[in-house]
Parts: sequence; structure tokens; C-alpha cells
Amino acid sequence: MQRPTPKLGFGKPLIIGSSATGMEYTTYSDLEGVGKDFAANSDVYKAALALLSQGDNSPAEIAIMLYKTEGETLQTFLPKIFAKDWYFLISTSSQVTNITAIADAVELDKSRQFFASTSSLEDLAKIYAKKYDRTTLFYHTDTDNYPEAAWIGEAASAEPGSLTWKFKTLKGIAPLDIDTTELMEIEALGANTYVTKAGDDVTSEGKTVSGEYIDIIHSRDYLVTSIQYAIQKLLNKAKKINYDNGGIAQLESATRNVLKRADLNGMIAHDDDGQALYATFFKTRDQVDPADRQNREYNDGTFEFELAGAIHRSKIKGIIKL
Repeated sequence: MQRPTPKLGFGKPLIIGSSATGMEYTTYSDLEGVGKDFAANSDVYKAALALLSQGDNSPAEIAIMLYKTEGETLQTFLPKIFAKDWYFLISTSSQVTNITAIADAVELDKSRQFFASTSSLEDLAKIYAKKYDRTTLFYHTDTDNYPEAAWIGEAASAEPGSLTWKFKTLKGIAPLDIDTTELMEIEALGANTYVTKAGDDVTSEGKTVSGEYIDIIHSRDYLVTSIQYAIQKLLNKAKKINYDNGGIAQLESATRNVLKRADLNGMIAHDDDGQALYATFFKTRDQVDPADRQNREYNDGTFEFELAGAIHRSKIKGIIKL
């Protein structure tokens, strides 16, 4: 077992930016704390304001980390952030070259998500060409108040799998006055936006650039990290896990406990009898490759489940009789 990375807060945002002196990873629990270190007209403060202005849904804690404008580049800075505790990433730079550089790094790491905003359809097209799975774009004509940060502030702290990122109302963000054709153009470029539907201001599709749903990526990462963590904890605390069917059952039990928590979060679909649709398959000792037993490796545990997903649209048909 490799030593796992720091335990991720699966709703914890990190704001990155730059300054003359830089800034090490620092956490804040309220806007007052951010205001002691950053001016109210700074981009970092504005992003933090959007994150922490979403009422009861706002994150309990955010993090900020800056790189030096002299002697350090974004490319040399980015590898450092992945050793820190966060899941959702926001950047104070909206330059398309910086967005793609950050998105490339997040895509390579395969454990976090990056949100960015832009008011340029041309930039949307450039980023869309990359088909990022882990980058989400928010299109708005006014990005100064960080609509993507408000979205994270509203939705990220919920348990993974418990909500869809569509239909979320954001405090401090004005909806765009656009028609269906304009909305479809934005969504065709792999972006999301903020519109009024049925009298409510709500976010649109809730997809990453590639077209995958944000909540699916979130759920998958939660399961991977949670199972890694559960198995490592099991190995750490036991005097030893015997390489027999009893020891294998302990590994399977730890895996099933994570799946049970995922089910309680609403991540897993249920059958007609109300049973959660998940299963685990762990080979017994006599079914395992003898070479793996010799090396003290168990590589034959698997699981599967059906995502509950979410309903985003519907068609209701009826008959009116005279």
C-alpha cells in the first residue's frame, strides 16, 4: 500500500493567486480572517467573499495559497498545491493560458476539480477543445464577483452524491438575460451559466468541460479516496491482517462500509424493493495468485454499484377530454 495523500476535505476550496512575496497554504474559517490579510478590493478577497456568502451552505473552511511574481512561475508553483488539503480549486487569473495550465495540472493529478469563469466565448472554445474531465467553466458577462466561487460555496459542502450542481441559486450573482439559443451556444462550448427559470435564478447543466457531470466526478473521487483511507487505516491499526479468508473478509468489510456511507449520501440507486444496488467481489485465499501471497499483496477485490444520478429535465404528456 502506498502512503495516501493528506485526507481531502471533499468540500474544501483552495484559492490560488500571486503576489510579490507569495503566501504559504493558509486556512480561514470566516471572511473577517481573510480581510485581515487581503484588501476588500483584491481578487482573493472577492473570491473568498463569493465562497463564504452562500448562507448555511458556505464551506466551514477555505484555503488560500499564492506564488511569488518574481522567482516563481505558475508551472513551478502548481505541483506544490497537490500536497495540501483541498478538493475544489479557484484561480484569481482568468487568462486563458493560465486556465489551461491549471486545468492540465489538475487533469494530470486525477484527484481534484478546478472551476474557472470567463466572459469570452472565444476563450470557451479554446478550453472546450481540451475536453477536460476535471475542469468546469462558468460563463458570465460579469466575472469580477467570481460566480464559479459562489457556485462552489453553494454546492461543494454537501456530502458527495447528495445533490446535483444544476438548479442552484447563488447569492450575489445576477442571472444572465439570454434566450434559449444563447444558452445552448454556451452549453455547446462545454460551459455552464446562470439563468432564470420558472421565476428562480439557477445554475445550468452542472457539467465539466468534457460533458461529464460534476457530481459524478465528485462521487468517484470520494469513493476512491475513502476506500484507500479505510484500507490503510485497517492495515495501520491491526497487528497484522492474516492472508487467509478471515483477513480478506476484513478488507471487504472496510470496502462495504464506504459503500454504505455512499448509499446514505444518496449516491447509489435502489431497486424496486428499496435495496441499494452495490456489490463487492473478493477472491478467497485459494483463488489468489500464489505469487501475490508470496509478495503479501492482495489484488483481487472489486466492487460495483449503480449511480443514482439525478433528473435534470422531463416531458410530461397528457390528454384533455372534452
